[in-house]
Amino acid sequence: MSFKYAVVFEKAPENWAAYVPDLPGCVSTGATLADTERNIREAIGGHLQALRDFGDPIPAPSTVAMDIEVISAA
Repeated sequence: MSFKYAVVFEKAPENWAAYVPDLPGCVSTGATLADTERNIREAIGGHLQALRDFGDPIPAPSTVAMDIEVISAA
């Protein structure tokens, strides 16, 4: 079974962080964006497996993320 979840990546002063809005508590960090992407993929897999192991339902992906360009008036 395949799932496609939105992931939010945030740049911090010294690293990157990521979280999955549809999977509360599913977070990861990494030194680079690429590291963080690898880590959050692993975290999502582990999170889904833990839900299965405990007999909890797998949340359907429902969050949509997109870039919105805004032109500053100033």
